[in-house]
Amino acid sequence: MSRKPGRTADKGSGRRGIPQDDDSWTVVRRPGLGPVRIRVGANEPEEPPEELEGGLDDWDDDGDMGRWDDDDRDRRIEPTFGKGGPRKSTPKKSVSKKPAPKRSAKNKTGVKLRSASGDDRPAPPRGYRPKKSPRSRSKSVRRKSGRTILGHIAYGGAVAALWGAIAFGGLLFWYGLNLPDTSGLYNVRHTPSVSIVAMNGEVLSHRGDLMSGYASLADLPPHVPQAVLATEDQRFYWHFGVDPIGLARAIVVNWRAGAYVQGGSTITQQLAKNVFLEPDRTISRKIEEMVLAIWLELRFTKEEILTLYLNRVYFGGGAYGLEAASERYFRKPARALTLPEAAMLAGLLKAPSRYSPTNNIDLARERARIVLQNMVNAGYISQEEAHMANVAPASLEGYTASGSINYFVDWVAEALPDYAGKPDTDVSVITTIDPALQREAERIVDEVLGNEGAPSNVSQAALVAMTPDGAVRAMVGGRSYALSQFNRAVQAKRQPGSAFKPIVYLTAMEQGLTPDTLRIDRPVNYGGWTPENYSDRFEGEMTLRTALAKSVNTVAVQVAKEVGIRNVVSTARRLGLQEDLPSNLSLALGSGSANLLELTAAYATFANGGYGVIPHGIEEVRSEAGEELYRRQGSGIGRVADPFVVAEMNNMLKAVMVYGTGRNAALGERPSAGKTGTSQDFRDAWFIGYTADLVVGVWVGNDDGSPMKKVTGGSIPAHIWKAFMENTQAGVPVAQLPDAPAPVETASAAEPGRPAAQGGGAYEYEWEEPGFFERLFGMGGSGAERPGLQPGGRR
Repeated sequence: MSRKPGRTADKGSGRRGIPQDDDSWTVVRRPGLGPVRIRVGANEPEEPPEELEGGLDDWDDDGDMGRWDDDDRDRRIEPTFGKGGPRKSTPKKSVSKKPAPKRSAKNKTGVKLRSASGDDRPAPPRGYRPKKSPRSRSKSVRRKSGRTILGHIAYGGAVAALWGAIAFGGLLFWYGLNLPDTSGLYNVRHTPSVSIVAMNGEVLSHRGDLMSGYASLADLPPHVPQAVLATEDQRFYWHFGVDPIGLARAIVVNWRAGAYVQGGSTITQQLAKNVFLEPDRTISRKIEEMVLAIWLELRFTKEEILTLYLNRVYFGGGAYGLEAASERYFRKPARALTLPEAAMLAGLLKAPSRYSPTNNIDLARERARIVLQNMVNAGYISQEEAHMANVAPASLEGYTASGSINYFVDWVAEALPDYAGKPDTDVSVITTIDPALQREAERIVDEVLGNEGAPSNVSQAALVAMTPDGAVRAMVGGRSYALSQFNRAVQAKRQPGSAFKPIVYLTAMEQGLTPDTLRIDRPVNYGGWTPENYSDRFEGEMTLRTALAKSVNTVAVQVAKEVGIRNVVSTARRLGLQEDLPSNLSLALGSGSANLLELTAAYATFANGGYGVIPHGIEEVRSEAGEELYRRQGSGIGRVADPFVVAEMNNMLKAVMVYGTGRNAALGERPSAGKTGTSQDFRDAWFIGYTADLVVGVWVGNDDGSPMKKVTGGSIPAHIWKAFMENTQAGVPVAQLPDAPAPVETASAAEPGRPAAQGGGAYEYEWEEPGFFERLFGMGGSGAERPGLQPGGRR
């Protein structure tokens, strides 16, 4: 072995695999080996070193250490050096499974080897990759894999966040280029007012403040804005217009509920939506809302944004802005609002129609209790203050002396945004109401209930009068608007009883039966349910005309069974009934729910010859400057029933007035038709009747659902209906109802009396579902062929 004097470890420090930690080592080179460090005086005898985990594999027998024995990996040959060159080393003893203490590796010549890592293991040859045991290798792989996965996740997340931010910024920029005009934001010094005008030009009511409707935040009691913030946006002073926490919470809540039950909009977003955007729920509109909210936060202070919001938001009842709402519900300026009143107004913001105190004062107070608890949770008030406000809740004071016309005014004011949006100027709403008919309706309801109500345990009544095309001429939502603002003509959902039967028979006529088809009044049983007649007796065979006129329950149920209850439900939907309708045979007896307005509109289809009706009260909306914001046009939603079938139904419903349950409402020489209805236990009593000129529905009952004293649709409701019709139609020329031809001599299920329809089968007609705007605004082409109403009568 040659050795170069003076060549120490630090000389070769730049070469691969040569550590620099000890000057007593020198570097030697052997053919086939890399640099090997040796130390003088280290040739002391020592037993062969124990095998180290992850150490060297077998050495070659030729002593050049340039080749590995791949065929024998279970043993290792330690290299030795002598004066004459490398010596063949003896095979290593079998390694014990018990780990041995680590020792410095020495060969028999005293040359001590040291690995490049700094420990006492032999230095491996160039290119050597130590073999690991399966167990240690699996741990290393797992450790390396884990680091790789976490790294990839972090890297991927960072890239995704970066691109998401870029995409979001691009969306904001794109929608920012198309922002609506924001100049109208400053027009808040005057809250828009609404004038409700009758068809003859008479002003029925006025909603909104005539003078200044502006409420300054500095003039309001602290609990007013606090109630709004605690309920609508508790982090208002912390976010930048969009609240990521609230948005994430809303997404989670809606996902768990499987429906849209909570919104994540801030007050700034709501201001942007109320002033600039439409109320549709689309992704595009939501992005525009966020862009505008950020713009508002950059443009205005928090106090200015809150002030703008309070003067722009809708509180229901036609009241836009806090000042108008305070006058509307409490007849006082906003600066005088008490804590219970502020809580009630703040509670309206979530759903102005649902929580309106004029609709349901108890529900409005329950909502106010939630607002007060939110204020306690936010630290604005104490629990004792909330308790005192709940003990003495807010009470209505506004619009209590204007008469029952306010039932109609409330209905129109609630519907106005759907027709004319949210105007930023004073508007006049020309309605369909007839003041003469309205006053007569109020007078008759009050008079009849005054005479017959108390003895019969009847406390409330409602009346709706409309033309056959759905224009509401009179509406009485209750006995006294001053005592209760709940509109029983529109908001009450009650069982119609036998007043629903014409829909069952209309379905039967469409399937080929006729008014003279025979059925047997007899006991029937359907799954243990046995319907009974009001008379508690059975009259045997009768025509369908007689069964409807006398309101025979057993025949109505048999007919519903024959035609299919699902078809009956479909017919009801076609005529405009939208409330819950059970899909069982009890529906034939009126076990579903209906409100008076919709049920009266359904009967209008019989009066007009088979055309669908949407009840409406607005004809035109004009701005203060005379600009036309809305005008009703078109001819409705088109035909929904065949004219021959409708004529048959008129023939049957006229029999009700001649010898049936509605004979107390007969009008003598004037052709009229209608149907009585009485729900279970005499809880509700109805009479829906019509002439060729007017359709009138009447309901009587009690708000708490308590039974009346055997009041049926042929008693008090029929009396109200007849008095109203006689007093309002006396000077109107007589007009005929669309009627059927003369009755046939024979008619049965096997031989229907109606002429066969193109092939001898039952009559069928095609009815196309009208579009949304056709149903809402009365626009569409299908109704263009609709003839005008028959002459004669007040329209």
